[in-house]
Amino acid sequence: MPEITAALVKELREKTGAGMMDCKKALSEVAGDLEAAVDWLRKKGLSAAAKKSGRVAAEGLIAVAAKGNKASMVEVNAETDFVARNEAFQKFALEAVKIALQTGADAEALKTKACTGGTVQDALTTLIATIGENMNIRRVAQLSVSEGIVATYVHNSLAPDLGKIGVLVALQSSAEPAKLQELGKQIAMHVAAARPEALAITDVDPKALQRERDIIAEQAKASGKPENIIAKMVDGRIRKYYEEVVLLEQVYVVDGETRMAEVIEKAGKSFGKPVTLAGFARYQLGEGIEKTQDDFAAEVAKMAS
Repeated sequence: MPEITAALVKELREKTGAGMMDCKKALSEVAGDLEAAVDWLRKKGLSAAAKKSGRVAAEGLIAVAAKGNKASMVEVNAETDFVARNEAFQKFALEAVKIALQTGADAEALKTKACTGGTVQDALTTLIATIGENMNIRRVAQLSVSEGIVATYVHNSLAPDLGKIGVLVALQSSAEPAKLQELGKQIAMHVAAARPEALAITDVDPKALQRERDIIAEQAKASGKPENIIAKMVDGRIRKYYEEVVLLEQVYVVDGETRMAEVIEKAGKSFGKPVTLAGFARYQLGEGIEKTQDDFAAEVAKMAS
């Protein structure tokens, strides 16, 4: 069995809010697998915040750009938040996202395209040498529609089209573009706040759904109720799960009562033209990247010796 370190227990506590001994037991039960330990605690009802996001591990900027019926979004990472406020770094991020409008959702292809100072990668290399921090174009998103608009939104903005959270929302419609832009901006703000994982129920990741169903079933069984009641409990909780992660099933954050699907339908009637929410993309700076936890005291002691 792998060693259950204090650092691993600490990380599980931060993810779940569970007690130290419960975290240690969970890790022991699943041979040190962190994600399995989260599930174990949820099944036992010991996790206080099972869906708490991991710590943001990277700094930098999310940049957005739109042209016609297409929009792109790029995440450019750096080591410190200080760099995100650097004018040269911001200028690079904006140039990169505008070029991405022509290259599609491919970060590696973007790096090979021409820009000020050679290719995008050349410009990034020069920036690294100038500022003195490691940087990277991590990912690129792009949405387009045959008719309609793709709205953009940046939350925690440091400058126009630059910030910590970026959202794209594609609306397919022949309605007036200005009205669609206003609707798209409102939906994008909802997406930034509500963090949906899928557009429609059919888009939900089957593995994520099965994982959630297993956890719910395990919790329901612990109630001791009959199988037919347990089945209804699971179905009810799955419907609730859809309302949490599916954009069209979520309650609109602006009014707190209308489903997003109804918001779109009502907007179409108001515009006199049907509106379809064709897609969305949401980037939060550094999500999913693990930051190395340095032991500063140990590092100083090592230098001293």
